[in-house]
Amino acid sequence: MHEGKVYLIGAGPGDPKLLTLRAVEALAESDVILMDHLVSREVLAHARQGVELIDCGKRAGHHCMPQEEIHRLLIERARRGQIVARLKGGDPFIFGRGGEEAEALVEAAIEWEVIPGISSGIAAAAYAGIPLLHRAHASSVAFVTGHAGHEHAVGAQGADTLVIFMGGSTILQIARELMASGRAPSTPLALILSGTRSNQAVYTGTLVELARMERIELPTPVLAVVGDVTALADKLHWFGPPPKPLRLLAMPATAVS
Repeated sequence: MHEGKVYLIGAGPGDPKLLTLRAVEALAESDVILMDHLVSREVLAHARQGVELIDCGKRAGHHCMPQEEIHRLLIERARRGQIVARLKGGDPFIFGRGGEEAEALVEAAIEWEVIPGISSGIAAAAYAGIPLLHRAHASSVAFVTGHAGHEHAVGAQGADTLVIFMGGSTILQIARELMASGRAPSTPLALILSGTRSNQAVYTGTLVELARMERIELPTPVLAVVGDVTALADKLHWFGPPPKPLRLLAMPATAVS
């Protein structure tokens, strides 16, 4: 039997119109799609009729399918001769575990191709009116994960701009640790909720304002941007509602159950 192929596809940050032309071609060719939770369902309009859809369900705090099972499915379906689309939010190789899946495919001698996607770290900031690099404000940027806590963000302190993925549950801790390790309390920051989507919301303030909050509840997806460039959000706002003050996200202590 002729073996199939696996496409590791970046579906972009949320706005379905940011899908690449190569991704559209691969989706139209695929027999089965393994899809993550944050991928916009609208991109499935580019899949062929009758395609099999498998929900991998990955989102913060809940993985309905273990990563090892995803590897097994990719390999098994390709060995059946199917064309498999592994559809991920953003870019497969930027906090998308695409590298792990590519390694598994190589070890199994499965043909594969990575199709880069527009990372939410770039697109959500752009849709919020925040240039991550700016001649007058920032000459370096670091992309870090907040999923495991503050260690990665603190370790990237040398960058002018920090872009923090998956920090919804740890962002208060991260803000405090950034200040403790030398970041100025007055450093501007922005929290971008549902970036590039129709319900995008942007909240701006300073590092110390965030660090002083007792409790904050953020729906996913959320992206944090720390650095002087975030102060441009009010001036360069062009998409969705204008930025709101960070303090509006603070929840009263009495709300804690």
